[in-house]
Amino acid sequence: MASPIPSLDLNLLPSPKIEPKPEPLEPNSHIGPMPQTLNPNSLSIVPFTDPSTPLQHLSPAAVDEEALFAEYYRLAHLFMASYSSPNSHANPLATAPPPSPSPSPSSALIVSKKRKARSAEMVRVSSLSEQDQIYFRDLVRRTRITFESLRVLIIRDEARGEGLGAFGKRSRADLKTAALMTDRGLWLNRDKRIIGSIPGIFVGDVYFFRMELCVIGLHGQVQAGIDYVPASRSSSGEPIATSIIVSGGYEDDDDGGDILIYTGHGGRDRNLHKMRDGQKLEGGNLGLERSMRYGIEIRVIRGVKFDQSPTGRLYVYDGLYKVVDCWMDAGKSGFGVYKYKLLRIEGQEEMGSSILKLSLSLKMNPLSVRKSGVFCDDISMGKETFPVSLYNDLDDDQDPLQFEYLVRPIYPPDIQGKFNGGCDCRTNCSANCYCATLNGGEFAYGGSGVLLRGKPLIYECGAACQCPPSCPNRVSQKGIKHQLEVFRSNETGWGVRSLDLIRAGTFICEFSGIVLTKHQTDLLSQAGESLVFPNRFPGRWAEWGDISDVFSDYLPPRYPYLPELSFSIDVSRARNIACYLSHSCSPNVFLQFVLYDHYNVSYPHLMIFAMENIPPLRELSIDYGVVEEWVGKLTL
Repeated sequence: MASPIPSLDLNLLPSPKIEPKPEPLEPNSHIGPMPQTLNPNSLSIVPFTDPSTPLQHLSPAAVDEEALFAEYYRLAHLFMASYSSPNSHANPLATAPPPSPSPSPSSALIVSKKRKARSAEMVRVSSLSEQDQIYFRDLVRRTRITFESLRVLIIRDEARGEGLGAFGKRSRADLKTAALMTDRGLWLNRDKRIIGSIPGIFVGDVYFFRMELCVIGLHGQVQAGIDYVPASRSSSGEPIATSIIVSGGYEDDDDGGDILIYTGHGGRDRNLHKMRDGQKLEGGNLGLERSMRYGIEIRVIRGVKFDQSPTGRLYVYDGLYKVVDCWMDAGKSGFGVYKYKLLRIEGQEEMGSSILKLSLSLKMNPLSVRKSGVFCDDISMGKETFPVSLYNDLDDDQDPLQFEYLVRPIYPPDIQGKFNGGCDCRTNCSANCYCATLNGGEFAYGGSGVLLRGKPLIYECGAACQCPPSCPNRVSQKGIKHQLEVFRSNETGWGVRSLDLIRAGTFICEFSGIVLTKHQTDLLSQAGESLVFPNRFPGRWAEWGDISDVFSDYLPPRYPYLPELSFSIDVSRARNIACYLSHSCSPNVFLQFVLYDHYNVSYPHLMIFAMENIPPLRELSIDYGVVEEWVGKLTL
């Protein structure tokens, strides 16, 4: 699709040249090139160039960084040094057992690499084929999976007393993670400054850490609210702003959603929202003014308070805006501030911050938002831990109400399997208990119930175990933890979405129905019944927790062993909410096999986990690994 915003023509720029004070540039960093699209011919990249003054690639100046950036690189140095010590233990992040003669995966990180500066070349991606959209979305997802997998493993190891910094000091896991990823050249979009939309990033995507915004290239400043190309690296000698974060850090901000009055940076007390000095038209402030003059769109990310976030804040990408006005004004504290009026560009998806507010209203007072379309408040009839509503504002179809709702699958009576015993833990299970041994010597979940990495099979503590219900190895068996909804869609028929934000790696729901043996499956499949075949799902569990891009000798878990599965689940008469998940080749949830209530590895439970942070009201999709015709029988 062609870009609605024309490319910048530097021949039309006004002749006066404004020279701001030199801006701090990023330190040298090893950065990999932006991955090539699968089909280069279908990707249109429009460079911002001036034939008379081509963009320059200048060496960065040696200047001081902001406090947080300094801390980030200090942690990077300490982290690398801690694993380069001759007396250090094997890298705790390399959780897959390495071959005995192989060196520690951290050994490759000991050698300091010369880093290069972030590029100042500005481009706009104006069109993408459907294949390229899937490719870049998967690329962003893989990068985010690597970030989150490393972060939770670092937290786990610090909880064990491993992987600490100097003098046992604990430090931010997101900074350590970013340090590892930048050393491996895994930060995205560093060899180009993309103006406008970034391939693979959707309006409404949510993030818990600002460092993650830097890693994927959505916003390149660790602390500053305005990201821009500095004047010293711009061919025109003027800074150009590309993105801003709106988080209420300035008392003069006025956020009306589609209309935003944004206060420039500078002059604010470090520990307060109040101003203590006047602002100057330089750096990012000047960059916003120049972007207004040249008609360059600005990516807007909003930071909002969120209790369920590890940082207490949530960052939501709200799309593209245009700066339409800029002026100096007297702020509430009496000091001069620069203000910018931004208007949201029409034709985009609804703002993610607005959807967050809508989802909260739907949970608190649904009748105030929806006057019609709710056919049932709870199709589970109280069987689930949270109500599962049925919503259809398109037609009169109420098909999900015709099925019996099964919270758990019904297994054949003769598949119990050989009794394997259970743990005898009187409190929460420890790393040395029987169930940890079944899982290959480590538990699958972190303290908050987040899946650390996917496995062929997970053994949760069951009825034969002595540990309490609060044991962290009891997760998926407790049922759904989000307020889910079956809804009617023009694109996918029936679909599933959540009124809550779903964190990556958390349990969502289970596939439920009547479990059939191989012989029963062969008979009913010929009759054309709606069956779910577990052996057809791709092994996307291996993607969750995959850190092979950082540690080259990382291997996906091969234990616990899972045999070839030959059973099916009949959902033609009884089913649950999972049966309405839509199919996608680029899904946001994945299937993980789990055992807890019986011991037959040939008949595991089919548990669904989130592959990414899923915003409220975004449709859940899974890769069935089959043709669309089979999926249609299940979801319509």
